[in-house]
Amino acid sequence: MSLLRRLEMERARRSEARPGKPASCDPPPSGGRPTTRQPAPSPQVSPSGDDPPVDPFVTWKLDLHRELVRQAFAGDAADKDLDPLVRRVVEEAQLPLSRYERDRMMEELLAEARGYGPIDALLRDPDVSEIMVNGPNQVYVERRGRLQKTPVRFLDDAHVMRVIDKMVAPLGRRIDEASPMVDARLPDGSRVNAIIPPLAVHGPTLTIRKFARDPFQVEDLIRLGTLSEPMAAFLRACVAGRMNIVVSGGTGSGKSTTLNVLSSFIPDGKRVITIEDAAELQLRQEHVVTLETRPPNAEGKGAVTIRDLVRNSLRMRPDRIVVGEVRGGEALDMLQAMNTGHDGSLTTAHANSPRDCLRRLEVMVLMAGMDLPLRAIREQIASAVDVIVQQARLRDGTRRVVRITEVLGMEGDSVVVQDLFEFVETGRDAEGRVTGVHRPTGVVPAFVQRLLDQGIPVEHGWFQPDGARW
Repeated sequence: MSLLRRLEMERARRSEARPGKPASCDPPPSGGRPTTRQPAPSPQVSPSGDDPPVDPFVTWKLDLHRELVRQAFAGDAADKDLDPLVRRVVEEAQLPLSRYERDRMMEELLAEARGYGPIDALLRDPDVSEIMVNGPNQVYVERRGRLQKTPVRFLDDAHVMRVIDKMVAPLGRRIDEASPMVDARLPDGSRVNAIIPPLAVHGPTLTIRKFARDPFQVEDLIRLGTLSEPMAAFLRACVAGRMNIVVSGGTGSGKSTTLNVLSSFIPDGKRVITIEDAAELQLRQEHVVTLETRPPNAEGKGAVTIRDLVRNSLRMRPDRIVVGEVRGGEALDMLQAMNTGHDGSLTTAHANSPRDCLRRLEVMVLMAGMDLPLRAIREQIASAVDVIVQQARLRDGTRRVVRITEVLGMEGDSVVVQDLFEFVETGRDAEGRVTGVHRPTGVVPAFVQRLLDQGIPVEHGWFQPDGARW
């Protein structure tokens, strides 16, 4: 029997009760005062015949949540375990719910109290990589690279705002009409962005990019086809040999994941400084210092930018500097660090190709406000950057390293580059997924001798299409 049918029968039974009869009293369990049984609230039905009725389950959950909060704060201090408290609140309400619906009610109440409400189950789902909340009535997720609409709903805009506040408040950040945008992170490192009215016209908008509970290792990227074994071995040698690497790609192409894997190649015993807007990198080394930017306060003061942190990191005796993303004037400080003895630095940048990445770096250096000649900027870039790893998100949603490019230096007024590895598409399989192969171009990087001089093994077969070895 459906929930709606049982509700109609319950209303009919209650309407047959004699008028003026008080609410039934149950005998006390142990001689105490009788307890008054409160009737279950009736479902709210829309006055218009065209509109669907308001879901009574949602209405009851809201009422029970209020009661749960009241008892949690007004009750005994020993009632810190919410499970028995939630169970007691649901049982005392005596709602006409089946066992499954009662269990669901308790699970959702616990999610509201402990977690992040309606999206708590999505955050626990290992197949969900991104969650997009477009107001209270529209929630999308990304599963295996494809967008899907979910049946998840919030009660109203205020409900979405409570969840957003619950995410950003522990980090000391705020979101309101004066500051309607915020970047934050969840305890597991997932990236959070929220924007609210008046900037978000249709209600509070929340975007969560989840990260794996166990960070991806290079073996995972090889298994997923993100890159090949020779590419992984080459990048490992580059990191060990203190090459400066920029991971380039579009939004959602997997730059942060690849940067995290590259960071795992840094040898133990090195002092690593990471600099990010929201701390997401999950390095396994022991000697890691994590720095995070700070937005301005309510008076518009006290902001600490990535550029400030890059400058400060140079005074912290770093062996390696890892910047989550350069997007402005901090690019100049990063290039100067790379050119003044801080080799082996890693960072990411938004660009669609290695050439575009170099042009983006030029523009970002100009954003620093320094009146530098364009040739001087290009010389800085050519001298600082050794390798560009180009990442892309393909049409089927999969992420691939599509190029690994070496920066050779200057020739005239241009920066010279050469591709070492590339991804070549070969078609689509029966399920519509892009098929292709990673292959070397046959070009041996110019800095191979530098790696060999440091005792880092390099195989010639990595760079030969036929797999020939020295």
